[in-house]
Amino acid sequence: MAMKRYKGYLMVVVAASLWGISGTAAQHLFQNSSVTMGWLVTVRLLGSGFLFLLFALLGRNKQAVWEVWTNKYSISHFLLFGLFGMLGVQYTYFASIDAGNAAVATLLQYAAPVIILGYFLVKLRTVPNMFEIVAVTLTLAGTFLLLTDGTPQKLAVQKAGFIWGILSAFALAFYTLYSGKLVKEYDSIIVVGWGMMIGGLALSPVYPPLSFNMASLEVSTYSLILFVIIFGTLIPFYLFIDSMRFITAKESSLLSCSEPLSAVISSVLLLGIPFGLYQGIGALCIIFMVIVLTLKPKKATSEDVQVEEMNL
Repeated sequence: MAMKRYKGYLMVVVAASLWGISGTAAQHLFQNSSVTMGWLVTVRLLGSGFLFLLFALLGRNKQAVWEVWTNKYSISHFLLFGLFGMLGVQYTYFASIDAGNAAVATLLQYAAPVIILGYFLVKLRTVPNMFEIVAVTLTLAGTFLLLTDGTPQKLAVQKAGFIWGILSAFALAFYTLYSGKLVKEYDSIIVVGWGMMIGGLALSPVYPPLSFNMASLEVSTYSLILFVIIFGTLIPFYLFIDSMRFITAKESSLLSCSEPLSAVISSVLLLGIPFGLYQGIGALCIIFMVIVLTLKPKKATSEDVQVEEMNL
């Protein structure tokens, strides 16, 4: 049993680290090649979504892949999830990287737990406890330090990068909450696969995947694109989902803090992104916020249980 738990821990850490590094790889593509943000998001969603659905079709429950489109209820929910959840998260996150950098984009996206917390506090009409107050304070302080690096008179990051990063946090909050309705009825791989396909197909008219001149790309650019699709999407999503067989959602949330750490470290080491002392303190504030919310005692309410089950 202990070995299985350690296996689950390793799977989450590897998945989160790959997510963080893939953001850095995407930033390198945007800055050093002709690859555009919209095209990369489209190809990433379509490529990974196709592979996820292919794996599902090769599994034992392949008929469930097509059951999604058999009733109006599931169709409407999958369309909403694919457009505003999956596409919303992917597009805003990569837009934040394109306008700013991968490290700040990843850290800003981690404000999502506080947004989810605020949603349930309003919904349940309850007063925040000490853990929740500390978490919100850490988020606000961390965001302030990330943006200013301790100098309020000027921003340390681009305004557009900050706006897209905050939007990605709201999109991730929606993704997390809304996906819970779907994973109760369908396998997570099917939910993620169709979500990616729907998002990619919706974006295709704006950024046609085949309109890009692939012949003009260098081998290193091809490699980075494949890395973002396979090692930055397909493998980490699979590892994260499969880890739920061995560990709890709370443990996976805690270990996923390795994503912003890997994004910061890879951005600084591989791209030479300047990251000031106060920005580093801000990053730690946001990471501690996730730890605080993960470790805080939970009340035995149906909403709390739902949030645990939704965590993908």
